[in-house]
Amino acid sequence: MAGPGTRPTAVLFACGMNAVRSPMAAAITRHLFANRIYVRSAGVRQGERDPFVDAVMAEIGMDTSAHQPKTFEDLDESGFDLIITLAPEAHHRALELTRTEAVEVEYWPTIDPTVATGSREQILNAYRQVRDQLMARIKKRLAWTPSPSG
Repeated sequence: MAGPGTRPTAVLFACGMNAVRSPMAAAITRHLFANRIYVRSAGVRQGERDPFVDAVMAEIGMDTSAHQPKTFEDLDESGFDLIITLAPEAHHRALELTRTEAVEVEYWPTIDPTVATGSREQILNAYRQVRDQLMARIKKRLAWTPSPSG
């Protein structure tokens, strides 16, 4: 089990529908910790792909177009050191599923950008805000350092 401040080897990100917040977090973590941390994402309910996620992730050079939303029940693996939940319902489900396992569960309250209204640019800004907050939080929690090559 990874304790606070230690880097886990396997992380699961979870949110409501595995369509926005958890796939963003998983893509960021995969990008920053390629071949160092096993990463998956899941939702409480089955969601549908969100084109705004692909748009804001592409802005920072990350391709999420292959992501297909999954539920906790769809996951065919276990053994995560750390489950990071990004929505209250996901946190409750993660705690319920890990009652008998030695796995750390952390709740990171994260706004749902799908509730944003206004112009396309205003909606994209809400998604960018979530992306950037997740990036900062992941770098801090998982002790990311830039590679010497830049």
